Amino acid sequence: MEQYILFDELEKKEARAMALFRLFEDTAIRYHPDGYYLAFSGGKDSVVIYALAKMAGVRFKAHYHMTTVDPPELVRFIRSSFPEVSTDYPEYSMWNLIVKKQIPPVRTARYCCEVLKERGGEGCFTVTGVRWQESAKRMERNFVEILGKNEKNKKMIYLNCDNEEVRRQVEVCQLKGKRVLNPIIDWTEDEVWNFIRKYHLPYCCLYDQGFCRIGCIGCPLASTKNRIREFQRYPGYRQAYIATFDRMVQVRTASGKSKGNWKDGESVFNWWLYGGPKTERQVEGQMDLSEFIDMAA
Repeated sequence: MEQYILFDELEKKEARAMALFRLFEDTAIRYHPDGYYLAFSGGKDSVVIYALAKMAGVRFKAHYHMTTVDPPELVRFIRSSFPEVSTDYPEYSMWNLIVKKQIPPVRTARYCCEVLKERGGEGCFTVTGVRWQESAKRMERNFVEILGKNEKNKKMIYLNCDNEEVRRQVEVCQLKGKRVLNPIIDWTEDEVWNFIRKYHLPYCCLYDQGFCRIGCIGCPLASTKNRIREFQRYPGYRQAYIATFDRMVQVRTASGKSKGNWKDGESVFNWWLYGGPKTERQVEGQMDLSEFIDMAA
């Protein structure tokens, strides 16, 4: 009986997601002739929203933002299973971006996301695979949003999928910002996988190899344990980060900024990977957060 209840709930969520796609399709086309701008990362959630857009029969164009630090298996998966997805290349690679910013990307300064992942879709009605279950911060998101350039100007729309009045509000709203549709925001991870299995959708092989999330190699949002595992699997990326941090230290020195304990790329890498509270693993080159803030200023 529980199995039937689970799938009945999933079917309701599928229907609502497709209704949302259809409700705002005309608005999306008015913003851009391609229709929806579907942000496609190659992860399981992207696979689901891509399938739902197809099932809903709406006009859309899927875009994969190449970050230059994605797992090779993920890049191959997108190219082989979703050749129609447009690959958009960044102005700066991760390596050049680190040198330009003169600091490593960290949890409190993830400039890499803004430049490499969140670009694109200007003037379009964007679709994402954001889900509430992923993080506490994403619990603040909703099905349809108008996102201003800062939190003060951020406006959320709460709606039922058959609410034509809300659709009209989104169309006539004068707030400048990106229109965003999050059709699976209330889905659980189990529901995502049940949907994938139900429709026999392709997904990246890394999920079958123990990876729960697939993203940039070395992402500071991942745990130290997972990042160590990534660098063991992809040693070439470890060396690329170290070489980049070497260049970063040289540029900081040339611009007159303090190096602190960052004497070379290796010491920066160790601080970046193992740094944090003193109760965690202490390695050569580690600095306090206050020290880092002084250096970034």
